[in-house]
Amino acid sequence: MPEIPTRQQQIALAHAHLIIGVVKATQNPALLPEIEEALKVTEQNGWTDLVAAIRRILAGQRDASILKTLDEEDSAIVEAILKGLQDPSTLPAPDRQADPAMAAPGLAGMIHQAGRGAPQALQVLAGMAEQMTAVGGDMAMIGGIMKRLIDGERDADSLSKGMSASGRTLVYSILEELGKLEAH
Repeated sequence: MPEIPTRQQQIALAHAHLIIGVVKATQNPALLPEIEEALKVTEQNGWTDLVAAIRRILAGQRDASILKTLDEEDSAIVEAILKGLQDPSTLPAPDRQADPAMAAPGLAGMIHQAGRGAPQALQVLAGMAEQMTAVGGDMAMIGGIMKRLIDGERDADSLSKGMSASGRTLVYSILEELGKLEAH
């Protein structure tokens, strides 16, 4: 049976190219202009805290204080970079993709909490929806249905309208997990 990646490993897989690029740029200054371009795009997409932390790493900082102001996703990315600098064997494989289905239980849990009025879950989902919308494609559509899910909509066909098969599968998985949570 294959090992199921942890949430941090899923995040690292999703951002493998950035993580590996930063590690390589710290070891080879000739790659700095290339990574700087990627950081500009990342920053324009709203990941300002992450980019600031990465720039601190590129400037030579390696201590855990970099993580103090970061959210869970940004922290997972920065931790993967710091670990990769210490031990390159810990770097995520760039050819291995994160499994979107692994996101369903976590998303459903946050949607369930937000629907019950938990402000922190609502805040996290709002940030995620914004980031997903910036990505485009199915992720943008899923980001766009977050409010509907929080408000209690459960019509799978309506929620997944226009999505690819993998997008629909993720929506169905989220709805299935929400069903389990709402049954308890």
